Amino acid sequence: QVQLVESGGGSVQAGGSLRVSCGASGRSFSSYLMGWFRQGPGKEREFVAGISRSGDRTYYADSVKGRFTISRDNAKNTVYLQMNSLKPEDTAVYYCAARSGTYVYRTHGDWGQWGQGTQVTVSS
Repeated sequence: QVQLVESGGGSVQAGGSLRVSCGASGRSFSSYLMGWFRQGPGKEREFVAGISRSGDRTYYADSVKGRFTISRDNAKNTVYLQMNSLKPEDTAVYYCAARSGTYVYRTHGDWGQWGQGTQVTVSS
């Protein structure tokens, strides 16, 4: 298994930017697909972005496409989510997730390893 720890959340005004990071320890980081999910107040946990093991393929929710960028550095055992042009509706707890297997699923139940989450608050 891999242990995940998010960092970098905070508060920002609409239109601003934040980068959240997720550091991994444990078994080989590069063998895992990685993803970011978020859960807003009173909402279900939803897929934000996913990335392949090598980082050559990325996947995004329609709501963040063109504004958010997922990347990974396998040498540093870290995955990042760069968030630009933030909107109040992006306010949520952001979770890092890891899974084995072949596909980047968009349903949170298909991901086996989770971090504790980091709060992102966007004010208007």
